[in-house]
Amino acid sequence: MHLLPSAHVDSFARDHLPPAPTWPELRFDLPELHYPDRLNCGAELLDATIARLGADRPCLRLEDGSVWSYARLRAQTDRIARVLVEDLGVLPGNRVLLRGATTPWLVACWLAVMKAGAVAVTVLAAQRRTELATMIGIARVGHALCDARALEELQAVDAPGLRVVPYGGDSDDDLLTLAAARSDAPFPAVDTSADDVALIAFTSGTTGRPKGCMHFHRDVLAIADTFSAHVLRPTPDDVFTGTPPLGFTFGLGGLVVFPLRVGASALLLEQPSPASLPAAIERHRVSVLFTAPTAYRVLLDQAGEADLSSLRRCVSAGENLPAATWEAFHARTGLPLINGIGSTELLHIFVSAADADARPGVTGFPVPGFRARVIDPATGEDVPDGTPGLLAVQGPTGCRYLDDPRQGDYVRGGWNLTGDTYVRDPDGRFRYQARADDMIISAGYNIAGPEVEEALLRHPEVREAAVIGVPDATRGQVVKAFVVLSEGVPADEGTAKALQDFVKSTISAYKYPRQVEFRESLPRTPTGKLQRFRLRHE
Repeated sequence: MHLLPSAHVDSFARDHLPPAPTWPELRFDLPELHYPDRLNCGAELLDATIARLGADRPCLRLEDGSVWSYARLRAQTDRIARVLVEDLGVLPGNRVLLRGATTPWLVACWLAVMKAGAVAVTVLAAQRRTELATMIGIARVGHALCDARALEELQAVDAPGLRVVPYGGDSDDDLLTLAAARSDAPFPAVDTSADDVALIAFTSGTTGRPKGCMHFHRDVLAIADTFSAHVLRPTPDDVFTGTPPLGFTFGLGGLVVFPLRVGASALLLEQPSPASLPAAIERHRVSVLFTAPTAYRVLLDQAGEADLSSLRRCVSAGENLPAATWEAFHARTGLPLINGIGSTELLHIFVSAADADARPGVTGFPVPGFRARVIDPATGEDVPDGTPGLLAVQGPTGCRYLDDPRQGDYVRGGWNLTGDTYVRDPDGRFRYQARADDMIISAGYNIAGPEVEEALLRHPEVREAAVIGVPDATRGQVVKAFVVLSEGVPADEGTAKALQDFVKSTISAYKYPRQVEFRESLPRTPTGKLQRFRLRHE
């Protein structure tokens, strides 16, 4: 694919894009995806929104009730951008790591990196020194902006040449101290190319070496102009919030890109938890919520008499949304959850459904701007409707790993292969079955682990469930369930038998868990994804 002339002085990111023949085919079927050749997503999200709607609108809301206007966010962003360029010597194309809690300062840092023409390397505040060292090495990071309260792990990384600048502390070299001394004149955004790399987001993978996913300035806007504009359909009066961190592309989209694109505001929860959501929704009149399926289940458990009537759009992604959770949330609020599947490789959600199109237990249709197929993994050909196969996707975004041979595993024949087993229904809806490596083959039967998990979660005494296949001399594999029970329920053989019988009465009897192990909790990534691999290797 022909790339436009780059504004990057440091050409590392472009030089380490995968070879063009290994890219997925990119599609720009919607007219709004035809962006100008010169494009800076930070300027588009902030300056262009202010030009359309004004600077005095609320932008970032804090839990204590204080609010940053768009004018304040732009002023702080521009001061930080000046520090990056004038004090720290950051050049267009340099990689700048961002690490911290979900605060307005982290948002301002991200926007400043965009406007300075650098490349943001977003990481999670929960990630430790060994993980950080690997990502810093892969992306050749030279600068890091880090919340002063989270410095220890980053400072412990052995990365010669890395300059770590804290923000929010009291040191003389604190970013905010330096920014306060800068001119408040507008910072002119670097005139980046639409296909200059803006973001390197590492997969929140559960095994192996992390993969850096490179996304262009146009990609950042494309996720707002596809999923957000056509499925979520926010308004400038919406108040967004959610639990995913900004180091996770689900959170970056839901808490920064989507609200700023339409001039809405976002409530930033510094230490978000599902249990804290009902009070936050009620107090701040949140209307758009982003969180994971497990969090919706906890939210329902904790909501009590909380007033959730301000909610109008609730997005679930990160892992499969059980039908039982969808139905329980709908019964409590009257709202159909917006289920979605996305990936770090494609930046955000590409199959989803809202409103009358939403169904429990179904992901939905390809998001406008995207195409999806279900294919035979051996031949790459479409399988008949109703037949399980691998989900393949094309759209305006796509997988471009940073100098990683696994590009060929994710992209085949011009399509992104997400690693998920799906079924396409005759009406065109896509229905999740399992991660391809979560299919259990027992006595010749294919059993999707998430289907068994969903059956278990329908039992009133089950809070969480995870299902894996374990070796068995007779059947090859058998289904094993790890279950977190509701408080006060005995973790004994009688409960295990009751759960097994319940599953047999809910789905095909051969799918029931022949082994049941009770746990206090289940292993999850910092982004909330269930880590089944840890259960497999215990």
